[in-house]
Amino acid sequence: MPFTPPAAMETERFRAYGARHVDELSARFGIPQPIARSMKALAAVLPFRVNEYVLANLVDWDNIPGDPIFQMVFPQSGMLPAEDERRLAELVDDPAAKKELRLAVQQIRGSLNPHPSGQKQLNVPTEDGQEVPGLQHKYRETVLYFPGQGQTCHAYCTYCFRWAQFVGDADLRFAVPEPSRLIDYLGRHPEVDDVLVTGGDPMIMSTDRLRSHLEPLLDVTTVRTIRIGTKSVAYWPQRFVTDSDADDVLRLFEKVVASGRNLAVMMHFTHPRELESDIARRAVERIRATGALAYCQAPLVAHVNDDPDTWSATWRAELAAGAVPYYMFVERDTGPYEYFKVPLARAHDIFRSAYLTLPGLARTVRGPVMSATPGKVVVDGVTETPDGRYFQLRMLQARDPRLVGRPFRAHYSETAAWLDDLRLADDTPADIAAAIGGTLPAVTDAIESASWLSPELARA
Repeated sequence: MPFTPPAAMETERFRAYGARHVDELSARFGIPQPIARSMKALAAVLPFRVNEYVLANLVDWDNIPGDPIFQMVFPQSGMLPAEDERRLAELVDDPAAKKELRLAVQQIRGSLNPHPSGQKQLNVPTEDGQEVPGLQHKYRETVLYFPGQGQTCHAYCTYCFRWAQFVGDADLRFAVPEPSRLIDYLGRHPEVDDVLVTGGDPMIMSTDRLRSHLEPLLDVTTVRTIRIGTKSVAYWPQRFVTDSDADDVLRLFEKVVASGRNLAVMMHFTHPRELESDIARRAVERIRATGALAYCQAPLVAHVNDDPDTWSATWRAELAAGAVPYYMFVERDTGPYEYFKVPLARAHDIFRSAYLTLPGLARTVRGPVMSATPGKVVVDGVTETPDGRYFQLRMLQARDPRLVGRPFRAHYSETAAWLDDLRLADDTPADIAAAIGGTLPAVTDAIESASWLSPELARA
């Protein structure tokens, strides 16, 4: 069904603020000087960007620094080790220390595991001995595509596992200027029926630019689903309502749907406040009116949403807006991980407590899910046995498709926050143990034997 043009609304111009605006923002919103000094120091390492909509509509300025949205978008003391923060604060304030600051920033970023879960080592496909730029191919049926013009966002999340995309280091960045290599790759890999356009945020692009990346996919008959990963509905819903090309982007969505493909807009909502504004709900409504599917996902992060009531309210708000609650992710082991991580035992308790409050239509959500090196691993529960307590785990998705759906166990831990922290049970199947074992050769062997890379198995 065609979308309906919005009622008259005031067009708001997008304006972003970064590290050089910290003093301006501090004066405007009354940010205490100790907090502002920490923000300046940390913003030398961690990407910082916010916009007028977030500042005016989402942050509770009477509750800083504890406000969850403030924690989400402003660098905070504690996100880096105290010694690194102290060192940065000294160098940032010293005009004569620019070279030393650059070296310190490079060193600290390198210690933050910029590409977790094998993104650089394992996910980037190679052909004829050369990496295919701007792509990741972790799962048989799905390719991730990083259009170069979409590798920024309307605002940056402090917990973002792709923070390395935004720091200006080409060696850390996934990006490609146009889709010809993607189209060629898809032609040689007919097993791929799902392309996830990601970033950054593809919706930061103009409609004309986005069209140049999406329309060529419509000529690839084997691609049946196109997904767009975006935080824009939360951070800049004007993109779909009042921006000058808002109607154009919705017509582009309609064209994709009319081609017979599924178009899924993968919306990122971390807190229910992001869906409280009329314009955010209107953005979801307009997207859905094009025939696009609306799915929602976000990580569980300390200081932001690590309680059942927040998740219950978020999932209910998504359902009320007509979107599908999809994933609660576990915060990945990258960036300011120690600040944001939530132990798996507590993550499971939060998920279960929130899940019990939901109506049936919202129980589509899955979690807590670790998007780890071997694949997506969900914590299904905790079991008591004569031998002790165990996490009941399951491979929701896997590099080796033969592992998908397979259950296994790990010894219960109050402190483990990631797959690598767990000790697998003695009865773990050998192929799952090899994939999860933490050694790249074991994972590589699993990939090389997987059916999506084996013509013999693919024909079977």
